[in-house]
Amino acid sequence: MNFRQEAYSIIYKVLKDKDYSDVLLHQKAKKLKAAGEDPALFYTLVKGVIKMALKLDYILQQHTDAKKYASTDIKIKSILYIGLYQILYLDSIPEHAAVNESVELAKTLFNPQIADFVNAVLRSYLRNPEVIYPEEPELRIAYEYSFPPELVSQWLRLWDAEATEYMAMFFNENPELHIRVNSTATSPAKLQAYFAKRGIVITPSEASKMMFHTSQVAELLDDVAFSEGYFSVQDTSAALVVELLDPQKDESILDLFAAPGGKCTYIAEKLDNTGEVIAVDKIPNKMKLLKQAADRLQLSNIKLVVTDAFKYGPIAPAFQRVLVDAPCSGWGVFSRKADLRWQAHNSIPELIKLQEKALDYAANFVEPEGFLVYSTCTMNPQENESQIEAFLARNKRFELVQASLIIPQDYCSGAYLKTIPFKHHMDGAFAAKLQRRK
Repeated sequence: MNFRQEAYSIIYKVLKDKDYSDVLLHQKAKKLKAAGEDPALFYTLVKGVIKMALKLDYILQQHTDAKKYASTDIKIKSILYIGLYQILYLDSIPEHAAVNESVELAKTLFNPQIADFVNAVLRSYLRNPEVIYPEEPELRIAYEYSFPPELVSQWLRLWDAEATEYMAMFFNENPELHIRVNSTATSPAKLQAYFAKRGIVITPSEASKMMFHTSQVAELLDDVAFSEGYFSVQDTSAALVVELLDPQKDESILDLFAAPGGKCTYIAEKLDNTGEVIAVDKIPNKMKLLKQAADRLQLSNIKLVVTDAFKYGPIAPAFQRVLVDAPCSGWGVFSRKADLRWQAHNSIPELIKLQEKALDYAANFVEPEGFLVYSTCTMNPQENESQIEAFLARNKRFELVQASLIIPQDYCSGAYLKTIPFKHHMDGAFAAKLQRRK
């Protein structure tokens, strides 16, 4: 089984049809592992090429006729991307092997003429690897770090060029794995000691006593402690949202847009398996993942409701706390979701309308003196601060709670929870806590 050919099939589909790679990767990785191939290298190649596609394209067009390259089919470009990515980023693969394997892939999928074209372009780069980027900040950052220019332009309007570049750099690094201790099964000290005995280093988070991070991803996930429910994989920024919600034992809590359930299971753990968490989401496959997580963690206080969040009812102020983890542009998770950067700037107006509707609907379920937390995994003020300001203008019965009363000040901005990836070394996230008046 040729892992480059399997990688090509996913890369081509994602770049052509704007599909998401995770499901395709999971399916292929199982087959590759069974065939004795290295799934880790496969993942790195696929995710890396998708992430760096614009930079690869920018470099490649400088090594052939510009007009001819502009009209080159994405099928052929995908082979060139795979070859150049290996040359630039995979030290374990010699340059000559990267070129030769790409040429052979072109022969297998197309014909000798295409193979000759691939060979000529890649060898031209090897002869002259210097890359000159545009001087204009928007285009330089876009091409050097591989982000859509229109997205970089939005960032430059929000932040200065230095912050934008740091953000882009961070998103292109391989993120560490963040894990959350299951407090119903063990303690942070016990889990750290357990892994230390096995030669696995997990470093405590400065943001939360229940969180650790590590670079030993494979060793950690292969350990029986995961399958037996002693910890979950969750970014620290997402855990902070739940800590802002601050669940208390025996409460009834509503989690809208709950799947795949990272925040939901943390809420259930915070309740120490008491009370009730109503988890609402309309996507059955994702709710299945939530159920599997709850079973693995031995959490019995989660009730799954598979329905559209806007159809959940009866509508009544029956919950002490409500979490709205709203659909968003995902600017904060680009390091983990390689394909999202090519889509996240397209649908913001529609997302803003959906978020507004979600906030208004969720507010109906909060009992007097109860709390509503609105969260996103983006740094876009239109989806964050602007949404909360507009909601408070519409809903005089709610008031803003200072996040710094609950969350460490370093992870707050104004009244809000805000994490900045390159500053906090975690995903970008936003959350606001609102309390309903009597």
